[in-house]
Amino acid sequence: MQENNIWIFAIGFLAQLFFSARILYQWIVSEKARKVLSPPAFWVLSILGSYLLFIYGVLRNDFAIILGQFISYYIYLWNLNMQGKWKKMHVIIKTILILTPLVATGFMLRDLTGFTDTFLHNKAVPLWLLLFGSAGQVIFALRFIYQFLYSAAHHQSVLPLGFWLISLLGSSIIVAYALFRLDPVLILGQSFGFVAYIRNIMIGYKNKKTSLYEQ
Repeated sequence: MQENNIWIFAIGFLAQLFFSARILYQWIVSEKARKVLSPPAFWVLSILGSYLLFIYGVLRNDFAIILGQFISYYIYLWNLNMQGKWKKMHVIIKTILILTPLVATGFMLRDLTGFTDTFLHNKAVPLWLLLFGSAGQVIFALRFIYQFLYSAAHHQSVLPLGFWLISLLGSSIIVAYALFRLDPVLILGQSFGFVAYIRNIMIGYKNKKTSLYEQ
């Protein structure tokens, strides 16, 4: 049992490593450009991290994690397509990326009673905590809904100021949830992003003020 937990946490930490790498890379290129950028590597690392964290959520019987990743995963793919990288990928890889979450979800839902007992009536996660954690994951995932709508309206993949504000709010709730769950993967992963979120908000506000002055 303990050995299995080690492997489960290893998958979770690897997922958070990809997420941390995306934030670090995006932060570095944005600092160099002195404006908030949305580099293709950000979305590639997002897909890799989300893919693994979805698996981690299933292995941890954590519905909040699964829900959060399912909401944002396909937006990552959309952004990669917006930047012209998706069409360059091999059709087999694209098929696997598109179908994996759908197949996994269908597999879990094949036994609706078992799914409910495992994920919604989990004794390790009381209902109030499940709702709290799910709310944090939904808010955190909504940043990508906002990003998707904003980018679609502007016909380019961008990371607007509102994205970082929602990130900060959602991340705060997830850290609190992780503390209740004693989940080192979520605690470490979310804590790393705090500084980057705040810095991107500062850069975004600065660029917004500069644009107003230029007008």
